[in-house]
Amino acid sequence: MPEYFLDIEYRNLTYNSEEINFKEYECCTFTNCNFSSCNFIAVTFIDCIFNDCIFTGAQINHVALRTVFFNHCELREVNFAMCDKLIFEVHFKDCNLDFSKFYTLKIKGTSFSNCSIVAVDFMSTDLTEVVFDNCDLYRSEFAKAIANKANFKTSYNYIIDPTKTKIKKAVFSLEGIKGLLYKHEIKVQ
Repeated sequence: MPEYFLDIEYRNLTYNSEEINFKEYECCTFTNCNFSSCNFIAVTFIDCIFNDCIFTGAQINHVALRTVFFNHCELREVNFAMCDKLIFEVHFKDCNLDFSKFYTLKIKGTSFSNCSIVAVDFMSTDLTEVVFDNCDLYRSEFAKAIANKANFKTSYNYIIDPTKTKIKKAVFSLEGIKGLLYKHEIKVQ
């Protein structure tokens, strides 16, 4: 049975590779914590908030993220694709997610606000109603994704092939349209 922690605030901690394993956190807040050395096993976060935390390179293969908010966090090279898919819900604000993976996840309704999302793998991901608010999506991959009703209006540097990605009723800015036409070598002036 995992250890259970409710409504606790953690500050300025650096976790070792196994210190956080087999634990469940609910309504907890983590501020200025470093998880980059962690190799998560059987960890659950429910209604938790992470502020100014570092996850870069962490192995989160066995983590349940259920209504989790990341604010000003470094999440470079994190593979979310291996997380527990039951009630997976995350939101990101002012985060760096470069080179991370969401491959095949269902992240319907997720919000990304003011994030760097460079070279992120969204292949075969359900992005229905996801909001990309002012995000840099340079070299992110959307092949076989479902991005119906997704909002890309204020984001930039994306290239999405509408023949390989479902984008019905998705929202784009006039400036961003060139990211949909790139494959066809059409110039929009």
